[in-house]
Amino acid sequence: MSLLQLTIIALVQGLTEWLPISSSGHVLLAANFFTLEGRDELLINAVSNLGTLAAMLIYFRKDVAAATLGGFELLGASFRKAPLSRGANLALCIIVATPIAVIAAIAHEVFVPESIQAQLRSVWTVAGATIGFGLLLWWADVAGGKDRKEADMTLAHAALIGATQAIAALIPGTSRSGITMTAARALGYERTEAARFSMLIGAPILAAAGLYGAIGLLDADSAGALVTLQDGMIVAALAFVSGIASIHALMTLLKRMSFLPFVIYRLLLGIGLILAAPVLGLI
Repeated sequence: MSLLQLTIIALVQGLTEWLPISSSGHVLLAANFFTLEGRDELLINAVSNLGTLAAMLIYFRKDVAAATLGGFELLGASFRKAPLSRGANLALCIIVATPIAVIAAIAHEVFVPESIQAQLRSVWTVAGATIGFGLLLWWADVAGGKDRKEADMTLAHAALIGATQAIAALIPGTSRSGITMTAARALGYERTEAARFSMLIGAPILAAAGLYGAIGLLDADSAGALVTLQDGMIVAALAFVSGIASIHALMTLLKRMSFLPFVIYRLLLGIGLILAAPVLGLI
């Protein structure tokens, strides 16, 4: 692939990964535009997650450090009677939020035939999920009281929020960050708290996806595939830069306004895809 094509895909991935608008859907459309399809598109999408993951780890480095130290605290928790620290609670919430989504992602890769995977990654699926889950985000954002913070997080809430990542793993256009923020808002958490927790629990999933993509591209190097590991590393590096900007913009906006601008964008994008698909040959 050309450097320009890689740059566009990387910027799209980095800018959309943490916004509730579906990075996989946007990268899928960008890849289709460059006639990058099937396994090549899947792998370049996956490895780009390494860049956006690094962006999140650096932006929320204090939370990441607290959760990491808290993880070590959990190892000796059974020998202590003192209450868990904030970092240990956060680490425990991240741990319980992960398994269902990982199992779903593995099951999707192992048991779902490639023909069905291709259908799930069609423009119609992306458009439908973009609209449907956008409306769900709007409902969750405006319904009920929304003043809970991380300190109020229960393991049941963490598990439920994390479990919704499985939907995003199966249906492109859902938005992993969007569906988890939707769940957190529906459970009563503040917008910035919902966004921050959504990003933190995404770390294990993105790490697994990124490593899967890197390994797949490493094998592709010897098979003469359209994209290589070098291409993937370029995409990951550029996605890191745009990812930092995306996170900062999101956290700043959510302190001042609702999720409505993202909902409107999703509706317009979904409708636009449906109308443009026949013209652009995306069907």
